Parts: sequence; C-alpha cells; structure tokens
Amino acid sequence: MRVITQHTLGGPEVLAIVDAPEPRAIPTEVLVRVEAIGLNPLEARLRAGEFPLLGRPPFVLGWDISGVVEQAQTWRFRPGDEVFGMPLFPRAANAYAEVVSAPALHLARKPASLSHVEAAALPVVGLTAWQGLVDVGGVAEGDRVLVHGGGGGVGHVAIQIAKALGAHVITTTSGSKREFVEGFGADEVIDYTAVDFTEAVRDVDIVLDTVGGDTVARSLGVLRPGGHLVTAVAEEDTELKGRFEAAGRRFSGIAVEPDSVVLRRLVGLVEEGKLRVHVQETFPFERVADAHRLLDGGHLRGKLVLTV
Repeated sequence: MRVITQHTLGGPEVLAIVDAPEPRAIPTEVLVRVEAIGLNPLEARLRAGEFPLLGRPPFVLGWDISGVVEQAQTWRFRPGDEVFGMPLFPRAANAYAEVVSAPALHLARKPASLSHVEAAALPVVGLTAWQGLVDVGGVAEGDRVLVHGGGGGVGHVAIQIAKALGAHVITTTSGSKREFVEGFGADEVIDYTAVDFTEAVRDVDIVLDTVGGDTVARSLGVLRPGGHLVTAVAEEDTELKGRFEAAGRRFSGIAVEPDSVVLRRLVGLVEEGKLRVHVQETFPFERVADAHRLLDGGHLRGKLVLTV
C-alpha cells in the first residue's frame, strides 16, 4: 500500500509517498480500505515540529478516515461495511494511508447521507465540538453560547450542535465569513477584525474557544457569574484556570477523544438535517503537500480532505 510519511520536520515539501506493508488487524480491530482522509491544522503543526506528540520522524500523520472494512477481528463490523472515525488519538493512527487498522470502538457506520469525503471531514471537529459543548460544557436549551472561530472546522460544527440543542449562538469570525456562519445557524456574528467581542457581548453561559492566544483570557469578561469557558487549545494553562475560578467562572481544557457513541449522535443530527460538514476543498492523495500549504495558511472555511 501507499502511505504518506516524513523523515524530517519542516514544510509541506517533507511529506513523501512511499510503499509500505499493509497493517494487520488484531482482535477488536478492523482493517479499513481508506476512501478519504480529513486534514486538521494540528497535523501541519506536527509536521513542522511545533510540538512532539508523535516523537521524532519518521512518522505517518492523520486521524480522520472514512472507508470500507476489508477484515474484521470483531463482531461489531463485517467486511464491506462503510465506516468512519478518529482512531487512536492522540497516539499515531497512521491515517495518511491507503489501509488503516483501527479499534472497532473508535469507528461508526457511515450513513448513506454522507459521502466518504464528508464523513472523513467530520470526526475530529465533530467530536471536539460535542465533547466541549455537551460533555464538558453541559449546554442546555436557552443557553447563550459564544463560539470563537465559527468559520473554521470545529467552529462551524459547534454552531450547529449548539443550535440543535436549543442554544442562542453567537460567534466570532472575519467579516468575509459572515454569510458562511449565518448559513449554519449563528444568531449573532461578531467580526473580530472590526469589533472587540468583549464590548459586543455579555452574559454568556458557555464560551467554546478554538482560537487560543489572548482570546481565552479576554473571554473572562463576557461570561456571566458561574459561566463556563471550554478551550480546545489552552487546556494546560493552570494560571488562567486560577484567574477564571477566582472570578467565579469555570475554566475547562479539553483534548478530543475517540468516542463511537458520540459519532453515532453526530450521525443522528446529520440524518435529522441539523448538521452538515463543509469541505472547502478536496485533494488527491498525491497532492498532500498542496493541501498542507493551505493548512499552513489558516483561515479555512470548514475542512480539507484527501481522496485516496
């Protein structure tokens, strides 16, 4: 099979397609013939060596996959089943490949209403948004929710999840993405390039941060007493956590986890017409470096996907 690997840290040009032996599924796992691979900004940072989650190269990036089961060492799936998921995170899943071995409990059946491209785009962003808003944030009907970075991968899915659960959703994004985020149900849109969000919104129940930087600290002022900030990018900032708690607000950091139960909940929202994932652009497997150049540029609308 072909895999995309790298032998050194650096820019997109370090990514190389090589031949490798197919993995073998052990008991409780399935072997998946990959049809599409979702790309995430984290992978560009790992490629460049910004932090050593996977250790030193060589390694194979990637977690988001959608494909067809070829072998099943489990009763949960059979050969021919179409599945998608985010296996093994944060350990290496070696998903930039034509064949992936994955724990069955980290996958879900792909609904017919989603193409492989759409399904591959959903797991990381969908699980992050759900776990942040629901599992940690406890979003409820009538809550005022602020989603930072609503035009991005996690952000545009988080808007839809919060709306599906009955929340009033406010989001920050650039002015060029106003219609984009409104199309996913945002009730209020704050153009962060023109307006200071701390002056435009108050009494928020839950803030979901996908941006980081000083946005996290500045969000303290928009939360109501007892309000909750959940961040996917500053989860280990204990000093900041202390500041929030001293002010009578809650602060939680999350690192996304594989969860087939939540994947099935996301499928339910898709089938109810309450959730869709936007794919800005697809690239063939051979053009992974071009896709990573877009990742490096940031400011994406939704997700990028490789087709195999």
